Amino acid sequence: MELALVAVLRATWIAAILPIIVALIPSSKLRFFHELLLGFAKRGKIMRSPSNKFSVPQKFFCHFYILASLWSILLLVAMWVYACHSTKENRSGVLQSVFLLLLMETQALRRLYESIYVFKYSSSARMHIFGYFVGFFFYVAAPLSLCCNYVQEVFKFGLSLLQELIATGKYRMRVAESDLWGFINPLRHLKWYTWVGAAVFFWGWIHQHCCHVILGMLRKNKEHNDEYLIPHGDWFEYVSSPHYLAEIVIYSGLVLASGCLDLTLWLVFGFVVVNLVFAAAETHRWYQHKFENYPKKRFAILPFVY
Repeated sequence: MELALVAVLRATWIAAILPIIVALIPSSKLRFFHELLLGFAKRGKIMRSPSNKFSVPQKFFCHFYILASLWSILLLVAMWVYACHSTKENRSGVLQSVFLLLLMETQALRRLYESIYVFKYSSSARMHIFGYFVGFFFYVAAPLSLCCNYVQEVFKFGLSLLQELIATGKYRMRVAESDLWGFINPLRHLKWYTWVGAAVFFWGWIHQHCCHVILGMLRKNKEHNDEYLIPHGDWFEYVSSPHYLAEIVIYSGLVLASGCLDLTLWLVFGFVVVNLVFAAAETHRWYQHKFENYPKKRFAILPFVY
């Protein structure tokens, strides 16, 4: 069953990645497909008003992060309780998944805070309904992918606990007292590469917050919330979409923290990269078309590369 869940997740990520890769191919024969996918992905400033028929307000972004924070914390707690009852040989891998989910939770909570208090969404800012549903898919599948190797075991364990509660009316902790500190303080089980990944994660996490604050400050005057300005500062000096670049850094940190051997996490990372590169390219073209004085040395998303 565990392999079945992993296989389904991997197949789903591959199915999500391939159309974007095809759309990124610079070919006139694929122009129609590129425009079709772009229409589904448009939001905010790059979404023209005639496209609003199948759209929702961009402020609905907060729905993604409410879902992500609740779903991640549910998985985190379930995995942590299961770690208490798992064998010492299995516990290290389970606690690593707990740590990855903890990182995801910090990301979701920060994005939720920013969507409410940092961003000043224009009243006319919209996003395509397709992109809205893709966001829900991502924030269900990504946290699940962080712990998919154990989630079936956790589900079975939860059922057994429920049966015990129904039968006896109480819950019995199945862990030796000598192991309790390892359960309470799981950080001592983490490998060196997990800490390196966490450092990379928070490097991107901090820069993404800085870039979001810069974007939010551009709309500080709510009376002119339909006016767009050129952002400056932090990684905006190098690329047009540094918040997307920071997102790539964040998910590369998760891959590093996992040990770089989990194909499922590599596929999550692959989806993040191709999706954000696709969006950043259109954002870059929009800036260049909108502003005659737009900095010519800025790249779309990857400094000095693209």
